[in-house]
Amino acid sequence: MDSFIITIARGYGSGGKQIAMSLEKTLGVKYYDRELIRMASEHHGINEALFNLADETHSANPFARKYTSTEIAPPDSDEFLSKNNLFNMQADIIKRLAASGEPCIILGRCAHHILKDNPNVVKVFIHADLPHCIENVKEYNGVDDEEAKVLIARIDKERAQYHKHFTNMEWNDARNYDVCLNTSKVSIEKCVKIIVNYLDIVREIEKQK
Repeated sequence: MDSFIITIARGYGSGGKQIAMSLEKTLGVKYYDRELIRMASEHHGINEALFNLADETHSANPFARKYTSTEIAPPDSDEFLSKNNLFNMQADIIKRLAASGEPCIILGRCAHHILKDNPNVVKVFIHADLPHCIENVKEYNGVDDEEAKVLIARIDKERAQYHKHFTNMEWNDARNYDVCLNTSKVSIEKCVKIIVNYLDIVREIEKQK
């Protein structure tokens, strides 16, 4: 399992990004977040701003076109710039990263689902109690308690809708992941150690097969 990939889904304010960045330093592997948008933009020749508009957000509009195909629509298709097709382009980049054989960490963007059939993937979900998230968001964004609470509710709702639309599964369902960690109970540093230890155990098991 030398070509491992760690995917991290996270609640807003839970510290998932900090964990991904710390894992990058600890493991000495590349961490991908918004860089995936730039890569998809360059590879498929589409303005990066369009990917930003569809990044981990999805309207719950009942009239929105249902996600039914993982195939990338051609440039002459009416669907070429749809949110569904932009997701497929980004998913294509994630699959290419996995196929390259280089270990990496991927934050969000349904990577755990896109790579669900890859045996070298460790799928992590990071969450925290609301008061803990509020304090983190206040510090990071310079807002008060009420503004932080509104931000958390909005962004978590968007992520849940995005996940549901593209996977037809609940975003915070533990069954979608290998490791679920509550940063209200366990520090960022200890979360990193737990993930690294889990990875080491899985890699050892793979060697014994």
